[in-house]
Amino acid sequence: MAINPQSNDPLFDSRILKYRQAAESMMQGDFQIEIPSGEDDIGQLGLTLRALGVTLEKKFLEISVLSTVTEKINAGLILDEVLAHVYDSFRPIIPYDRIGFSLIEDGGKTVRARWAKSDFPVMKITGGYSAPLQGSSLEKIIQTGQPRIINNLMEYLEAHPKSESTQLMMEEGVRSSLACPLIALGKPIGFMFFSSRNPNTYQNLHVEIFKQIAGQLAVIVEKGRLYQQLVELNDLKNKFLGMAAHDLRNPITVVKTYIALILEGYLGDISQQQRDVLSRMDLASETMLSLINTFLDISAIESGKLQLVFEKRDLKEYLSRFFENSQLLAKSKGITLEMELEENLPMVSMDPHRLEQVLGNLVSNAVKFSYPETTIILSARKEGNTQVHISVADQGQGIPSEDLPLIFKDFGRGSTQPTAGEKSTGLGLAISRRIVEAHGGKIWVDSTPGKGSVFTFSLPIK
Repeated sequence: MAINPQSNDPLFDSRILKYRQAAESMMQGDFQIEIPSGEDDIGQLGLTLRALGVTLEKKFLEISVLSTVTEKINAGLILDEVLAHVYDSFRPIIPYDRIGFSLIEDGGKTVRARWAKSDFPVMKITGGYSAPLQGSSLEKIIQTGQPRIINNLMEYLEAHPKSESTQLMMEEGVRSSLACPLIALGKPIGFMFFSSRNPNTYQNLHVEIFKQIAGQLAVIVEKGRLYQQLVELNDLKNKFLGMAAHDLRNPITVVKTYIALILEGYLGDISQQQRDVLSRMDLASETMLSLINTFLDISAIESGKLQLVFEKRDLKEYLSRFFENSQLLAKSKGITLEMELEENLPMVSMDPHRLEQVLGNLVSNAVKFSYPETTIILSARKEGNTQVHISVADQGQGIPSEDLPLIFKDFGRGSTQPTAGEKSTGLGLAISRRIVEAHGGKIWVDSTPGKGSVFTFSLPIK
C-alpha cells in the first residue's frame, strides 16, 4: 500500500519525503542531491542514505569508466591507444601518478616493459627494460593471481636492497604502488602497475576495480598479439608473392620473345602445324604473364607501394580512346560495345595507366559474362561539381544477391560462370577497387539476375 505523508499529520517529518526523493534521484543516476540529517533516528537515517549515495556514485563512475574502456577494446583500437585512454580517464576512481605495462616473454622467463606514462619529469623504467621473472616478487603475483600492494616503497627497498626496479622507481619519485596480473584465457601474460608519489595511496582501496581493469587490458593485449601475428604473416606473404612473381616474369618474357622470333621466321621456316602449336604456347604465355602482373599489383597494393602518377586528362577524350581500343575484344565474341558520354565532362586528375586497368577489368568482365548479340555500354556523367561517375553496363547473366559481397574481395568468385569458359583469377575487381580508392573514389555494382549488371566507379573532379 502506498504511503502518502501529509504535512498536516502531527507525526509527519518532512525529511522522510526528501529521503524518498533522494532515493528516486539516485535510482536515475543523479547523486548531486541535498539530504538532510540530524541527531535523532530519522536524522541518522539521512546520514546513512548520504553515505550510500557516495558509495553508489563511486560505483556508478567505476562502471561507466570500465564500460568506456570495453567500448574502446571492442572498437579494435591498438594497445597503445587503449592504454593512453586508461591513463587519461581513470583518475576519478584510481589515484596514480604513473601507469606501467609489462609483458611476460621468453617462455615465461622474462618480464619486459612494454608501455609507460607518468606525471614525473623523468622515467627510469620505459619500454624495453627487462628483468628475470623467476625468483622475483612478481612471480608470487602470478602464482596467487592477486594484486600486490606496496604502501611504502622506501621501506620495501630497505628490505630488498638488490631490487633494481624498486631503486629505479624510487629515483623517479614513486612511493607506493599496486601491481595487477594480466590473465588472458587462464594464462598469465603480463602486469599492470599503478604508482603514486605518496605513501599508503592504495592502503584502503578495494583491489576489485584494479582486477577488472587488468582483465579488460588482458583482452586487448591478446587481441593485439593475434593482430600483430596476422600483420607479420600478411607481410611475409606479400614479400614472397612479390619475389616469386618478379622472378617468374623474366623467364616468361624470354619464352614469349623466342616464340615471336620463331613465328616471324627469324629462325627458319615452320609448318602450319608448328605455327598453330607455337601460337597456343604464345597465348598461354601471355595468360601467365598477365597473371604474374596481377600478383605483382596485389603485392604492391598490400605492401603500400602502389605508385600512382597523376595527370590532368580530358575525360571525354580519354574514354573515347579507350572505347576505340576495346572494340576488338567485344567483336571477338559477337558483342556490341557502345558509348554514352555527357558533353560537359570535366578535366580529371588521374593515373591514366592504372585507370585503364580498371576500365579494362570492367569491360573484359562484361564481355566474359555476357552472351553474343548483346550490348555493353560504357557511359560517364558528371555528378554535381565534385565527382564524375563512370559505368559499364551489360545485358549478361547478372549476379545473385548472395554473391554481391564477394566480388570486390581478393579471389572472390560468385556462382555465375563465363559464357564461353573464359578463365578468371578473382583478383581483377579487387585490384580495381584498390586503384579507384587510391584515386579518392568508390566502386559499386547494381545487378539483376537474368538482366545484367552495371558496374560504376566515381572519381573526384578536384
